[in-house]
Amino acid sequence: MAGSSPSALLMLALAAAAPAALGAAPPSSRLPITLDAQSVEGGLNGGVQVFHKVKIVQGPMSIAADFGQASGIDFDNSVWTFRGNVKVGMNQGQLTADDAEITFTNSELRKAVVNGKPATFEQRVQKTGKLAQGRADVIDYDVASGLVHLSKNAWVSDGQNEIRGESLKYNVTAQSIVADSTEQSQQRVRIIITPPPASKP
Repeated sequence: MAGSSPSALLMLALAAAAPAALGAAPPSSRLPITLDAQSVEGGLNGGVQVFHKVKIVQGPMSIAADFGQASGIDFDNSVWTFRGNVKVGMNQGQLTADDAEITFTNSELRKAVVNGKPATFEQRVQKTGKLAQGRADVIDYDVASGLVHLSKNAWVSDGQNEIRGESLKYNVTAQSIVADSTEQSQQRVRIIITPPPASKP
């Protein structure tokens, strides 16, 4: 173990118990998109629409917030902003944040950038049944690449082990966490490994 790179250590510590894919799901662009809101301001024929107590659902994906805004409700190519109690639901996972910017491309959610103090995610680990959790000031989820990037005061736990760093990346396809040394600024990566309870004789 001596001399191992931070990335190698992280892969070793968490790869076996990493959570299942946050957003791994069949392409959902053909699924209908449902938008539900308590109230709406602005015309539906164009211009900026403002939604209060809004929820958007497409298959396993969902977004809910106190406030949502977009230039029209065309999901082909649009960027939405959400504020207040933001929850982004994905297949087997959820992000929570103070605010978020969501990008739709070809009628499919392609990217979510959420901010908070902190923003968080959680997911049940299928292999162990434990709750995987993460938090950071900024979480950037790229659906196409299957990459979740936690930056600024990042922390991830698989329910037993913990990793802290300035920047952590979770690959939902490979089910692994990497801390790139070039993204850590002056902060070192810290791994806390909790041994499992001793088995009874």
